[in-house]
Amino acid sequence: MKALEATKAVSIFQESVLDWHKKEAPHPNPYPDGTLEFTLYQKNHIDTIQWHIEDEIRRPDIALEEVVALKRKIDKLNQDRTDMVEKLDDFVIEMFRSVTPKPDARLNSESPAWLLDRMSILELKIFHMEEQVNRKDSSATKEHIEKCQSKLTVLLDQREDLKQCLEELFDDYAKGIKRVKVYRQMKMYNDQNLNPSLYKNQK
Repeated sequence: MKALEATKAVSIFQESVLDWHKKEAPHPNPYPDGTLEFTLYQKNHIDTIQWHIEDEIRRPDIALEEVVALKRKIDKLNQDRTDMVEKLDDFVIEMFRSVTPKPDARLNSESPAWLLDRMSILELKIFHMEEQVNRKDSSATKEHIEKCQSKLTVLLDQREDLKQCLEELFDDYAKGIKRVKVYRQMKMYNDQNLNPSLYKNQK
């Protein structure tokens, strides 16, 4: 399997963000199920939905029961997000399966999939910061626009840095300088057998 290009991943994340915002609603995944592209798009799609629920839950005027319902949606989306990251790690393992690491090959503290997770969320930050820079309503002061433009410049710089980090990590894997090792998240809060607050209340 050919190694993923960082620019391609960013392009798919951007496509997902734009598709959701056309109607501010879920959009069909345009890629074939089971492909790396499908998984990247789906990963960002989950992030995009969660981003807007996180916004909604912070409204001061919503009822307590709605806050609870939104929090449970967020928990479910967090689990879905982790599942997508682990699927991405499976793709990475397959990409470099044929590579024999050098005896002194080093580990990386962050798997490529969790780096892609950061890149996915970064595209949401960039999209929404650009919205702020382009605001025309009367409450968007010149100072606000200038602050947002400054933040956007940093985010765009971070995009390039993360792309470079991913490319360098893949290059190190391909050369055997680093070895692929993936740790699963093993989240406990959603598991009825691991979360005491859940299994102690089971009848």
